[in-house]
Amino acid sequence: MGRLAGVGTAPSPQPEERVGSRLWHVTLSVAGREAPLGDVRRALERLAHDHPFLLTSRYADDHAEIRYWEEAQDLHDAAAVALRLWGEHRSSAGLPPWEIVGLEVIGRETYRRRVAEGCGPPPVSTVGVHPF
Repeated sequence: MGRLAGVGTAPSPQPEERVGSRLWHVTLSVAGREAPLGDVRRALERLAHDHPFLLTSRYADDHAEIRYWEEAQDLHDAAAVALRLWGEHRSSAGLPPWEIVGLEVIGRETYRRRVAEGCGPPPVSTVGVHPF
């Protein structure tokens, strides 16, 4: 038998609605001992091939920067994915044994505002893997 609502009863609270995914601009910086430039480039190219979401990578023989857009529920989720990226793909892509030395995760609105104010990240010349 169905439950009848009494007069003057407040509706039961609805479960908290999930907020939709948002886009986050991620900059992951890594550094460590020198490695041959050709090896670094090939490893970053393999990473970009395996993960086409990577926007651009810049590299030198002892550091690299990976920039991309991540779709996630919130900043914590986007940061967690970014922090796993380097370690989880180190061997499959042949990445150098460098450590993560920097991480910036900002929302799309903040990214756009910074770019409009001239304070954003360096513009991407072309998508891909490039030396510093």
